[in-house]
Amino acid sequence: MKRSIRTQVLALSLCAVAATGCGTVTGGAVGAGAGAAVAAGTGKDVGKGALIGAGIGAAAGAIYDITKK
Repeated sequence: MKRSIRTQVLALSLCAVAATGCGTVTGGAVGAGAGAAVAAGTGKDVGKGALIGAGIGAAAGAIYDITKK
């Protein structure tokens, strides 16, 4: 039963990602890479830098998608 629910949630999540637009996903990926690079360059935790960068990049990508459509 639990596996079925997880599968359904995963399927809905994938549909949501596709529906939100490519800019959000691309922005998140680019932001994660940039955040990790900045964190590595400054000697900070790379994982935290990637998470922060992904969040900011995804938000910027979503704003871009909204304003362009």
